[in-house]
Amino acid sequence: MNILVSACLLGLNCRYDGKGQPEKKVLDLIEKYNLIPVCPEVYGGLKTPRKPAEIKEGKVVTVLGEDVTENFLRGARETLKIAELFKCPYAILKERSPSCGFGRVYDGTFSGKIIFGNGITADLLDKKGIKVFNENTFEKFLTEIEK
Repeated sequence: MNILVSACLLGLNCRYDGKGQPEKKVLDLIEKYNLIPVCPEVYGGLKTPRKPAEIKEGKVVTVLGEDVTENFLRGARETLKIAELFKCPYAILKERSPSCGFGRVYDGTFSGKIIFGNGITADLLDKKGIKVFNENTFEKFLTEIEK
């Protein structure tokens, strides 16, 4: 089975700060599943490293106030194409990210406050029927698929 995974969770250096954030429990899945790494922000044309961005009033803006919504939308569409191409029924995405966050994201004030909501890519994938989890909730996915 192919599973879409945020590339940063696999250790690829594509986060806004130019680093990866490898998660051992996600990496361990490679023993049983085909993990398809994606970075919607890179696919949307943003460089690495880049200024932090958050969702504010329906737009994605950087800490400097630059509107990067179109980059995030483009990256979400490209990520969906990959998910469809590889027939990925599940995605494990980076929590709180303005692209990949699912259920909880930063509130747009760059203060570290978390609110309920989805990142641009996570929301699109969910609407297209792909079950989205993050690095701290994907164990639910294991229970589901191993039934």
